[in-house]
Amino acid sequence: MLKNKGMLDPNAIETWVFDLDNTLYPAGSNIFARVSVRITEYVQNRFSLEHEPARALQKDMFRRYGTTLNGLMAEHGIDGEEYLHFVHDIDVADIEPDHALEAAISRLPGRKIIYTNGSVPHARRIMGQIGVDHHFEDVFDIVAADYVPKPNPGPYDTLVSRYGFDPARSVMVEDMARNLEPAAALGMTTVWLSGTLDWAKEGAEQDYVHHVADDLTAWLNGLSGSRPA
Repeated sequence: MLKNKGMLDPNAIETWVFDLDNTLYPAGSNIFARVSVRITEYVQNRFSLEHEPARALQKDMFRRYGTTLNGLMAEHGIDGEEYLHFVHDIDVADIEPDHALEAAISRLPGRKIIYTNGSVPHARRIMGQIGVDHHFEDVFDIVAADYVPKPNPGPYDTLVSRYGFDPARSVMVEDMARNLEPAAALGMTTVWLSGTLDWAKEGAEQDYVHHVADDLTAWLNGLSGSRPA
């Protein structure tokens, strides 16, 4: 798939908004899969279920509410902070620094912000392991979004308001295509980072996806004015 709605000049962009999971690192690294295992364990423990019924409930909540957390909070009143602490308690020691990505991000002009359906501590741990933490001004997480997940439009408005940036001079990069719809509606330029996960492709053919990349570092390096020396 190739989609390119006009050339993107990085020097015309003031703010770069990146998703975290399966975006700053590839889906094939299975980091998010570790979180998914912990989510299943949480559901098992919370509802005294065997693995398969717990997994089925997890997937049902995800499909209907955007995140398992949102569904469990809405239907079962679980504590969001307790949930996030449990599911993000994963071993990240084997995550290697990504020097090429770090260099590519360092060449981008303007501000950089992470917008994630995860938590700030989880994001900071991953970003620290990859070696890009120092390039990002802040992390806008699910708590800052009042536990309302992407692609609900409300938190996107909050994001823009909190950081005071012009959507027309910003870019959002995401692995889940449908999460780009509210960003495009605000006037942001959108980039879908394609991968191997079928459930992340929903909406990929829609007009709210402006650019498609299959490798974040290569795409960043290919931007005019942002190539390595």
